[in-house]
Amino acid sequence: MTTPQELKSILSQGLLSFPLTDFDEQGDFNEKAYAARLEWLAPYGASALFAAGGTGELFSISGDEYGTIIHTAVQAGAGKVPILAGVGGPTRTAIAQAQEAERLGAHGVLLLPHYLTEASQEGIAAHVAQVCKSVKIGVVFYNRANSRLSAEWLLKLADAHPNLIGFKDGVGDIEPMVRIRRKLGDRFTYLGGLPTAEVYAAAYKAMGIPVYSSAVFNFIPKTAIAFYNAVAAGDHATTDRLIDEFFLPYLEIRNRKQGYAVSIVKAGARLAGHSAGPVRAPLTDLEEEEVQALKALMDNLGSQ
Repeated sequence: MTTPQELKSILSQGLLSFPLTDFDEQGDFNEKAYAARLEWLAPYGASALFAAGGTGELFSISGDEYGTIIHTAVQAGAGKVPILAGVGGPTRTAIAQAQEAERLGAHGVLLLPHYLTEASQEGIAAHVAQVCKSVKIGVVFYNRANSRLSAEWLLKLADAHPNLIGFKDGVGDIEPMVRIRRKLGDRFTYLGGLPTAEVYAAAYKAMGIPVYSSAVFNFIPKTAIAFYNAVAAGDHATTDRLIDEFFLPYLEIRNRKQGYAVSIVKAGARLAGHSAGPVRAPLTDLEEEEVQALKALMDNLGSQ
């Protein structure tokens, strides 16, 4: 088993990503295609992969499917790339998922929001604490949507639960992020987690958060790694070119509809020859005109 502190070290460098979850044309989980996806992505050098994460449509996965997805990811990544399992929803559901992920050999878990219901800081902290207590593997808290915690509450949780080793930010509010980074210091590994994180990568690096997760790694892995390396090296010519030529036009397509942050990645994977099937309701797939606009952006990149 990878210890929480070993996982913290792994997550402190390199590019991370969330593999898509493969569905067939009927919308059922496609285990063979998912395993092939992980095999395809592994050699590109991501430090870790998050199975059944946000881009992996955790919110649409049923209880019976969850274990199969995590098992497939762990087996496909064995000896190649560490696997963290997405967990979320109601506290008891998140606990059950975390314990199943631990049983199946996942290296850690990413705690996604509890969805819908607003909650107090005390309530969210209790939610995180119960998940941390339920497993021995490392836990990364995903600060996003209605699941946000202050620096003070995060410090209390870190003191009480040594396996809480990471903080992933999907909000982008700079002042709280600076407070958290200053107050927690090296207690956590810090990850950028905004949708299309490349656009924010330089700003987060300036705050001392050089690691982020890339959704586009799912369909242009070479470019995703090249962009990460350019940010790390301070190669502004490369990052500026890719932001202007790809990422900003990409955002224009992604922002046309709610939920397209996942849908556009699935469209990109299909265009790259690694289709993950359609998204599940309530998400909707891109319109054909939007798919063609994405194709033009990808074609302009050349070798992806």
